Amino acid sequence: MFVYHGYTGKLASLLSSMNIEPGDRVKVVKGGEVFEGVLMPRYTIRSGEDILVIKLDNGYNVGVKIEEGSQISLLSKKPRVERRGRIGEAGGRRGEIVLLSTGGTIASKIDYETGAVVPALSTEEIIEWAPDLADIALFEAREVMSVFSEDITPEDWERLAREVYGEMNRGVAGVVIAHGTDMISYSAAALAFAIRDKPVPIVFVGSQRSSDRPSSDSILNLKGAFITAAKAPLAESVVAMHASTSDEMIAVHRGVKVRKMHTSRRDAFQSINDKPIALVNPYTGEIKVVGRILRERDRGRTPILEGRFDNRVAMVKAYPGVQPEIIDFLVDKGFHGIVIEGSGLGHIANRLIESIKRGVENGIPFVMTSQCLFGRVNLNVYSTGRRLLEAGVIPLEDMLPEVAYVKLSWVLANKSRDLGEVRKWMLTNLEGEITYRHTLDLFPRWPYE
Repeated sequence: MFVYHGYTGKLASLLSSMNIEPGDRVKVVKGGEVFEGVLMPRYTIRSGEDILVIKLDNGYNVGVKIEEGSQISLLSKKPRVERRGRIGEAGGRRGEIVLLSTGGTIASKIDYETGAVVPALSTEEIIEWAPDLADIALFEAREVMSVFSEDITPEDWERLAREVYGEMNRGVAGVVIAHGTDMISYSAAALAFAIRDKPVPIVFVGSQRSSDRPSSDSILNLKGAFITAAKAPLAESVVAMHASTSDEMIAVHRGVKVRKMHTSRRDAFQSINDKPIALVNPYTGEIKVVGRILRERDRGRTPILEGRFDNRVAMVKAYPGVQPEIIDFLVDKGFHGIVIEGSGLGHIANRLIESIKRGVENGIPFVMTSQCLFGRVNLNVYSTGRRLLEAGVIPLEDMLPEVAYVKLSWVLANKSRDLGEVRKWMLTNLEGEITYRHTLDLFPRWPYE
């Protein structure tokens, strides 16, 4: 049986004779309907041999049954992959982007022989299923690691920081990092702190739905990330994902102010106590700045690597019935820092305070955040909060719990373990992790706008 990029039978022979390959732009006219888009390889397990798979301009895959009278035409061949040479060797025509893969749904494609979703790591493979990226910028792609995001460790952040730092020193125009969505905000925060004085953006991007699904958000998210890396006027660590459930805009969130707020929605990511920095139109390439830019792009700036993280930091969540033994265990096991995800304004049961005080007396910093997410910690309102202050707990304003975990790990490894110095660095607003003034429009409305 003749197989052509997953297609079989008459359709395979027709595509082969017309030299139409995945990544090429095609038009199908069928019964008065016209379908235009990029030809995709077919995963044979799920499709009949007469089904042509096209990715439409809105990012959705559609299967078109080719019947008698259907017309297929080639509109354009897929972009030719331009090999990377020296930085700036493209005659100044476009900036150069590096795409680093850490794993996750976003860095995958369909294996049309098995129907499985497999990693797509090379520049050529990415061009095959996302040909529009070549129109945005010259780029190269490579794998740094291949792990589920839930398996990411502080050691992985150190490795990723070194890779990004090396690319920045080689003069790239921007770095895109493909990452699993579940822990992407931790890694975005880690890179925010690990590379100081960034000259260009670090853009994390993920996908809620894999590329084998008709509603996949991978292509548009990648396009938005590439546009941000190549053109956005900022030099920060950010997360670029769908701004709404439709395919209209990509939101660029500050990496230290973003959280995944839904398990499966395309617009799962939201800026907390802050606005997105920008909105990107993935069709026109337009970037609209809607928030605050803390550090502007400047390719002449020299980055500083402070990329170590202490893996002896823990998080404790306040809940009814939480026992002091949890704190005692962490202190006795020699953990170097503890983040409390407190209730309300920043509280945890009074019965834990003596254990916390013992930990502080042993040189272990305790920092307080709120599981409410929106709003800020204030330990001066109620007696429990005042007792926590007296025990030495450091209140962290409106910092997200996961950002507090990352920052405390970074401070302990790069700055100091002295309690006074830790307090100073944790309360110093380095990357916009603290918003000092909140307005009503920073609180979410349902449905999310």
